[in-house]
Amino acid sequence: MSTVSQPANRPEQPPPAAPAGHPAAGTPAPGPDPAGDRHRLTALQGLAALSLDAMASVAYGPEAIVLVLAAAGAHGLGFTLPVTLAIAALLAVLVASYRQVIAAFPNGGGSYAVAKTHLGRRSALVAAASLLLDYVLNVAVSVTAGVAALTSAFPGLYGDRMWICLAVLVLVTAINLRGIADSARAFLLPTAVFVASILAMIVVGLFRDAPASTVTATGHASVLAHNATSVGALLLLKAFASGCSALTGVEAVANAVPSFRAPATRRAQRTEVALGALLGAMLIGLSLLIGRFHLQPVEGVTVLAQLADAALGHNWAFYVVQFTTMVLLALAANTSFGGLPVLMGLLARDNYLPHVFGLKADRQVHRHGVLALAAVAAALLVFSGGDVNTLVPLFAIGVFVGFTLCQAGMVRHWYRERSARWVGKALLNGFGAVLTAAAAVVVTATKFTEGAWLVVIALPLLVLAFEAVHRAYARIGDRLGLGRVPEPPRRARSLVVVPVSHLSRLTGEALNAAVSLGDEVIAVTVTYDTPEDRPATEALRRDWELWNPGVDLLELPSPTRSLGRPIADYVADLTARRPEARVTVLIPEAEPAHLWQRALQNQRGAVLARAVRRETGAVICRLRFRLTPG
Repeated sequence: MSTVSQPANRPEQPPPAAPAGHPAAGTPAPGPDPAGDRHRLTALQGLAALSLDAMASVAYGPEAIVLVLAAAGAHGLGFTLPVTLAIAALLAVLVASYRQVIAAFPNGGGSYAVAKTHLGRRSALVAAASLLLDYVLNVAVSVTAGVAALTSAFPGLYGDRMWICLAVLVLVTAINLRGIADSARAFLLPTAVFVASILAMIVVGLFRDAPASTVTATGHASVLAHNATSVGALLLLKAFASGCSALTGVEAVANAVPSFRAPATRRAQRTEVALGALLGAMLIGLSLLIGRFHLQPVEGVTVLAQLADAALGHNWAFYVVQFTTMVLLALAANTSFGGLPVLMGLLARDNYLPHVFGLKADRQVHRHGVLALAAVAAALLVFSGGDVNTLVPLFAIGVFVGFTLCQAGMVRHWYRERSARWVGKALLNGFGAVLTAAAAVVVTATKFTEGAWLVVIALPLLVLAFEAVHRAYARIGDRLGLGRVPEPPRRARSLVVVPVSHLSRLTGEALNAAVSLGDEVIAVTVTYDTPEDRPATEALRRDWELWNPGVDLLELPSPTRSLGRPIADYVADLTARRPEARVTVLIPEAEPAHLWQRALQNQRGAVLARAVRRETGAVICRLRFRLTPG
């Protein structure tokens, strides 16, 4: 269907199509675009836009470790630092790996791009599905965790937590619709304050010999087991897997490389290294404080709150840490808005998602991806009632699957490339793949009955959905003859059908356009044989004869009040009788000067277009006659 109208200002443009089967690896990054660079990220802005998920995870990562080890009593808590160091080592492996991924795949895609190139199509779809699930769940978990911190400080808001969650989601979505650079600028200050607060708390705490305050934990029941005597390997592995939730978000920078300013690869690598260094320092520092203050987890108070109380005292500094933690947890959803739309754009380019997700607006925004992410996250928030505990068991499984596939893919990358020191790099990635695979298995097994089974089911269903979309595009491409040279164009006699209902300037403009487009023009009008309709039909017949535009007016009687069916039947019959002619139906429509006036239209044009498109193969041309304000 074609539309004759004034072009909209600066429309969304689809990304350039890649040849079928063209791999992402080695594809040169987009060249510098000075006009669009202001809507892309610097390294510092990338840290604010794409690292909020990882940064905010220090609020629940150490706590996840402590809560698991608490089952082994005080002796178990003594393993907090070794477990954290193991996680930090894995973090270093992941950062080094994703730094290489950024260089090898400058068009973004992270795990999906690596798996597609080195592990095959099906593995790539599993990686994409796992990342998609993780990003969507990250939005829901981040928002609910931030609102939970708010309702902990103001219990009166607890009953309205779902509406507050939706309001925060709308805010983050609206900011991201303005562009990822704008969202980075908006979130730069809270990110900086949070990181500075945590680092200051660690430094001050390490110089203390005893807690400055224990007010937050006073009166709360301890969850520490007192009858445990040993720490088993399974418990340590479970603590490691739970603590690995702090690693979610590490892959976001590699997924969104095209969002950075030129040179995008170098800026993205700097952001990845800075993220790893800050996250590792905070995780290790908080674990040192847990051991230094002999912290014991208690009901109703977070581990981070106890550490802030012990290191800084129960004063304004304590509340700064709590407030910035709350804000950053709520805004950590921004990581998903920065990474997932880019990934969806790559899937759309490869025909695994509708092509609409590949469109990019003026401010380098994948607008449809942002809105789709917000819609699914909103559904999860409504489903959970804004309760973070309902969503946490589903979280972080997908990201470990993506990590494992990415690491395994990079092993094959080094084996094929065989560059300098490739053996050491391959061993590093292989070790990381083993660790993340183990974490994925343990997290899934330990949380299976708590809701993780939903992810286990959703993952293959998403892969099947990707495959279905791909098959549909393949069928469409085959019917369209994509990739084949078409026959030379040939001219056919053009026959234009113009539906009319009255005489007006709109009718005149429609016939002007029709005689310009076609060799033959036929005006048609639908008539109804009822007493109330006969006068209008006779008046149109009389006025048409007086006007005498040189175009015959054909009356199509309708026994019912149907408008579209008689015209569609006539066009179908005309096409059958005149197979050598190219039939075009030109539908004139008035376009109001003001948006609100569209509600006053009768939508006859839309009804006609639907009927003709459904019943015939004619070309549909909708002529928009714009009314000037007056």
